[in-house]
Amino acid sequence: MTSYHVATDRLEPDTGQVTTTYLGTVDQAHVDEVRAIAALDDTPRFLREHPRQPGAICVLRDDGDLDVYVPTDAEPFEARSPESAAAGGGMEPRSASGPAYISGATKLGGQSIGGAMDYPGNPPRAVWHTTESPAGSSYFSSVGAYLMRVASEPQVIYDPVSDKLGQYGPLNRSARALRNDGSRRTNREGKVCIQVEVLGRASAPWTKGFDQAKKPNFRKLLAAMRAWGIPDSWPAGKPPATAAAAASGSRSRTTWQTKGGHYAHAQVPGNDHWDPGAIDTNIVPGKASGGDSGGGSSDSGSSGTTYTVKKGDTLSAIASAHKTTVAALVKLNRLKDPDKLAIGQKLKVPGKAPAAQYEPFPGAAFFHGGRHSPIVTAMGRRLVAEGCGKYQSGPGPDWTRADQASYAAWQRKLGYSGDAADGIPGETSWNKLKVPKS
Repeated sequence: MTSYHVATDRLEPDTGQVTTTYLGTVDQAHVDEVRAIAALDDTPRFLREHPRQPGAICVLRDDGDLDVYVPTDAEPFEARSPESAAAGGGMEPRSASGPAYISGATKLGGQSIGGAMDYPGNPPRAVWHTTESPAGSSYFSSVGAYLMRVASEPQVIYDPVSDKLGQYGPLNRSARALRNDGSRRTNREGKVCIQVEVLGRASAPWTKGFDQAKKPNFRKLLAAMRAWGIPDSWPAGKPPATAAAAASGSRSRTTWQTKGGHYAHAQVPGNDHWDPGAIDTNIVPGKASGGDSGGGSSDSGSSGTTYTVKKGDTLSAIASAHKTTVAALVKLNRLKDPDKLAIGQKLKVPGKAPAAQYEPFPGAAFFHGGRHSPIVTAMGRRLVAEGCGKYQSGPGPDWTRADQASYAAWQRKLGYSGDAADGIPGETSWNKLKVPKS
């Protein structure tokens, strides 16, 4: 009969470190009883299989501790050693545009969970997970210890009930919460890939009844994401509402690799989870202000609108942008294979054309020293998303030399040279930048 080592992990609130207390060994009957208690409907304890150590289990407790049971004959589990962080807590001085740490967040663990990004030239993004556990201050501690125990740390863990916020490492270095997509290290995609584990379950979206006006740490989290240039958009569409919807989704590699914004765990290539469920995209990441999730062209028609498919589009993203469903688009367009869309293909979509998402060109005279406008901030975030940011801090609402240098980089990216790349926006380059309405 199998015997088990037993230990309790405790996340120390003052230090953010885990203290492990070894309790001895127990037999299989004891573990069977632990499983039975965790299976009860009204139990405050929840069992999790160790994802990387066969036979080992962890029990989340409502007092904040984590019980761990490991077969005595199990192979030792050792988390891979992360690359050493750069000086200054992992900041990357040449590419930094946002904070490495969120004000008010508790530092958890050793603050060294990953390394530098593999594709820093790709746009910045955030990925939202759920812990598939209860929420609340006590579970924040037990789940926080669990993620370290199994080496699946995101950069950020957040409890929507208590507004507690924790960080396992700097925002500009990789996390461990995503599976690789083949040989491509998904955790290291983009300028930043900020992963957030939210206490809650995909089947009961945590945004229901959530009042962000009363959650200052949540607002700080969103502010940090925006400072890194992450657009307020969902390039792959709204998070799937069911496991079946996630399984049938495209998880487009083109969208993931080329578009900055917010993603559900369910939308990331190489991953098969369906979290975080149908969270409210008016709360995460705040009121949508356009971004890269639309695209194409729409023309009004008497029976709806016509959408022109562009590179990287998926049917689910088009449906989300036009507030319809994939099934409706398939039926309306008599599509035989919804997964095969051709660039330039015309699709009928029901309803009126969506309202303009982007800031119209304000004129070259708008951009001068002393100009203070949210349009400048929105422009700067798009420049950062396109890999053209030259900011040491920000971007912000004041027009500065850093904005001009960043816009000049965008002009050069479009093929302008010499005096044409002067950093002062013109109408053609502005329209191509697609600055979301502020």
